[in-house]
Amino acid sequence: MKILFQGDSITDAGRNRADYHDLGNGYPKYAAAFIKEKHPEIEFEFVNLGISGNQTRDLVNRLDKDFLEINPDIVSILIGINDVWHNAGNKTWIPDAIFEERYRTVLAAIKEKTNAKIMIMEPFLIPCVDKAFFREDLAPKIEIIRKLAREFADVYLPTDGLLASAYIGDYPLTYASDGVHPTAKGAEFIGKLYAEYIDKLI
Repeated sequence: MKILFQGDSITDAGRNRADYHDLGNGYPKYAAAFIKEKHPEIEFEFVNLGISGNQTRDLVNRLDKDFLEINPDIVSILIGINDVWHNAGNKTWIPDAIFEERYRTVLAAIKEKTNAKIMIMEPFLIPCVDKAFFREDLAPKIEIIRKLAREFADVYLPTDGLLASAYIGDYPLTYASDGVHPTAKGAEFIGKLYAEYIDKLI
């Protein structure tokens, strides 16, 4: 069973891009370990093609080579925070309609041209003073992703909400010191959620 991890730096997590089986140091590494532990009877191939800095437009540009040609059994997508962050300086936010069109293009192609099951992961923002205003744009984009998930996803992982729950009685920045890039603790937490949610597709 081939599982493809797609996204930005949160998925990339320092992987060796010369070897797409290298999972980096983020949630894919933890997710793969949890999945293999739970299903020792299955031979898995894990592929990580997350690229640091990517936005939805980059996934559109990489669609043929890094989605369709890989032809996974399951693909997970975690994208969206850079669509917000890279336009946060002057709040020149990407219009929601354009964001939705780009994400929809990727999802529709996967549905139409592969037999892959789709797990959509919600982008998240961990409470951090200097990035708190990102919510202004991230919140409506999460709603768009939830709408697209109802149309295209086989599984939806509500990462932002589940992280918010995890902070109760804990310090949020221990999950991601800059509010975006998970620490080892954050990556393991997301990896465990990933393995739990994807299990219905295995």
